[in-house]
Formats: sequence, C-alpha cells, structure tokens
Amino acid sequence: MSSSFDPSLSTSGMRPPLTTADAPSMADSLPSINFGFEDLRNRMAQFSMQFDAFIERGRKQVLEERNQFRINLAELQEDQRMKQKDIEILNLKSQTHEQTLQKEAAEAAEMHAAISSITLERDARLVKRDRLRQQIAETQKSISQRLDAQKAHARNLDAQTRLNVPELDFWQDYLCLRIEGAGREDRLKFIYSHLLEKDWEAEAWFELGTASRDYEVYHTRPKLEREALEQELDILNEDRDFGAFLKRMRKLFVEALK
Repeated sequence: MSSSFDPSLSTSGMRPPLTTADAPSMADSLPSINFGFEDLRNRMAQFSMQFDAFIERGRKQVLEERNQFRINLAELQEDQRMKQKDIEILNLKSQTHEQTLQKEAAEAAEMHAAISSITLERDARLVKRDRLRQQIAETQKSISQRLDAQKAHARNLDAQTRLNVPELDFWQDYLCLRIEGAGREDRLKFIYSHLLEKDWEAEAWFELGTASRDYEVYHTRPKLEREALEQELDILNEDRDFGAFLKRMRKLFVEALK
C-alpha cells in the first residue's frame, strides 16, 4: 500500500535550529576515533615487501627449476644419445657376431666335408693297401715257387750237363757244331758249319730257349718252316733226347740251304 510523501517528515524538519557562531559544534561533541592509518600503511608496505620477496623467490625458483629441467633434459637427451649409440654398437657387434657364427658354421661344414672326404679316401687307401699286401704276398709266394722251380730245374740241368758233356763234345765234332751264348742267360746259340759240299764255309744257326722245362726255338738262319720246327721241338720236349734233336736240326738246315 503506497503512502504519500510528507515533507514534514524530511530531515529538514529534524534539523536542529540554527545556532550562532559562538555556540559549540556538534562535531566537537562527537567522540574521537583512531582508525590506525599509519599502522595500516606500514602493514601494507610490509605486505608489499613480503609479496615482492615472495614473487622474487618464486621467479628465482621457477628459473632455477627451468634451468634444472633444461639441464636434466639435456642429460636425458645425452643419455638417450649414448644409449642409442650403445644400441648401434650392440647391433653392429650382434651383426658381426652373427656373421662370425655363419662363417664358423660354414667353416665347420667345410671341415666336416673335408674330414668325410679324408675318411673315405683313408678307407679306400686301407682297402687298396690290404689288396696290395695280398697281391704282394701272392706275388712273393709265386716268386718263391718260381725260384724253387728254377733252382730245381737248374739242378736238373746241371746234373744233365755233367752227364751230357761227353755226349755234347761228340755231337759238336760229329755234326760240325759249336755252341755260343745268345746274349741272355736263358738262351744258347747252336751254329752248324760244313753243311754243303760245294760251300763248306756256309753256316746255319738257331737260338734255343732254356728258361722253362720245355725248350723253345726263337730265331733260325736260314729261316725254317714253323710247322717242321714245332714238330722237332715236340719230339725233344717229349723224349728229351738232345743229341737226336741236334742231328735233326742239322738235317733241316741242309734241306733249307739246298
């Protein structure tokens, strides 16, 4: 509910009556109040100084922390670089080690292959050595048997020679024959002369091989028919009558010269 303004209620109506200049002031009657402005000013100044000091300490701390952060960051970066370098070195060593392992594996494989080859070659040589030893033993046995046979044959020839010396002398004189060596130990050369009445100087000869039990004729001059020669040798090897053989050979040469 609204009310109307009453001028009588304004402050002007409550104003005391005007006083004279000599009358005491109303302010003089008020109690004195001390607001402490100086103390407040001093406290504000101290606060400002403390705040500035706080700000300065904070700024220094921030700078120190930032510098320390940069130092730590640089150290971390250096550590990271060193670690990266160590990693690269380790990778290089790992690659080198891997290559070394591969090389050693290849060399080991080559050595195993060489050992296998040498082993096979050794086994082959051992087999060859055993075979050669067996062949040498067989050859020595064969040689011993041949030597024994030759010694026995030589003994027989020696005995026969001692028995046939007078007979050979007789046939040499009777057949106009002389005996010479033929350039080898197992061959004798029999040379006939006085084969033709009109040419007593004409000669004929043959080479007789005595290396084995059966005699063999190698060369003749003049050349005789092989069939007739083989027939005479068969007779000699069968009856062992050497004198009769020399007589028949002289007859073959006479027929060949005629």
